[in-house]
Amino acid sequence: MGLESKAGCSESRFAAYVEAITSVLGHADRVAPFQSYCAGLLLPGDRKSVEPIAARMQPGRVQAAHQSLHHFVAKADWSDDMVLAAVRAHVLPIIERYGPIRALIIDDTGIPKKGKHSVGVARQYCGQLGKQDNCQVAVSLSVANDHASLPIAYRLYLPHEWADDANRRTQAGVPDDVAFQTKPQIALDQLRAAVAAGIEAEVALVDAGYGTDTDFRDGITEIGLPYVVGIASSTSLWPPGEEPLPPKKWGGRGRPTSLIRRDAKHQPVSAKQMALGLPRRAWRQVTWREGTNTKLTSRFAAVRVRPAHRDYHRAMPRPEEWCLIEWPTDEPEPTKYFLSTLPANISRRELVNTAKLRWRIERDYQDLKQELGLGHYEGRGWRGFHHHATLCIAAYGFLISERGAIPPSGPKPALVIKEPPLPEGYRPRGSANPT
Repeated sequence: MGLESKAGCSESRFAAYVEAITSVLGHADRVAPFQSYCAGLLLPGDRKSVEPIAARMQPGRVQAAHQSLHHFVAKADWSDDMVLAAVRAHVLPIIERYGPIRALIIDDTGIPKKGKHSVGVARQYCGQLGKQDNCQVAVSLSVANDHASLPIAYRLYLPHEWADDANRRTQAGVPDDVAFQTKPQIALDQLRAAVAAGIEAEVALVDAGYGTDTDFRDGITEIGLPYVVGIASSTSLWPPGEEPLPPKKWGGRGRPTSLIRRDAKHQPVSAKQMALGLPRRAWRQVTWREGTNTKLTSRFAAVRVRPAHRDYHRAMPRPEEWCLIEWPTDEPEPTKYFLSTLPANISRRELVNTAKLRWRIERDYQDLKQELGLGHYEGRGWRGFHHHATLCIAAYGFLISERGAIPPSGPKPALVIKEPPLPEGYRPRGSANPT
């Protein structure tokens, strides 16, 4: 099949995809900018914000295209939730051809920023930089199986200095009903919405940035999902076979106590302490998937424990759950710790395989940032930030659709969308001067 034929096939599938998604936009005049913006995100380019996309898609009328796209992304009142639901409805059946959805995966991403006026910008931890810096942070929820994954929710975290500042909120267009929420609270809202929408998954997966939060783990359980969550090595646990002391017997005076307790000799231990004390026979080599060049293998222990954080305020010990610990043979101490409420009879291999499915999030963000320009939006407002992210996810959904159209044994599909030539001498704002 020649390049021209491939372009025709790819463009016709893209047009059908756009038609399926844009029915929820509310106005027919929003279809063209939606298609142009998504196509601009999919095409090669160093910057994927409004101005360079306008120049790339309509080089003969850059100023008019820029105004149209800017209004569509930054100002137009269409629903991010409805567009994401439409993307999900179209793409999920393609992913499920290769097996049921296994996991709902929570994560956040940091977008470095230099100024102070973009909505939500504050000095906070940025995973992209690996340190505290000036950035925006968004919480996302993805669905995943072993074949693919798709983000289905994306929400900016608004720090206190933004949530409590009426002037900044007004300037950035933050909706009145958006109050301060911690990132775990945002994540729980996203999980509740997914379950309410009828999305079925075997488990919720999350890293230690969230998993160490006891209230967050309890919230997942209340939603009705089992979990595998990363935890800190300092997390307090009752080791296998141990639990808190029962309430003191009532002596006949005062109010009877109903709280479980500890004493000087009966205390929980940290996850690291427990791991270092496990016998050699507790550790096994487990391979969980094929990597790029070799099988991914490490050493794991899996034991039944009871989380102990502030359990002296409870009348009953917390139920037993799994503590999965990874200790590579070439490391001096364990490197990763997980808690899981998956069934007690699950195999160690299956438990490891489930915990390691979080790598799909890394793939999501790699494509969304490097290929589709998730962090390239240059506007400052709440609506534009979320509209740009929604359009990036819509474009990513089309990539998944294209990959799903090719059998696993077939060649990787080449995405071919015709790109008009750029005006002579055009240089996107912020890019290096070639001279």
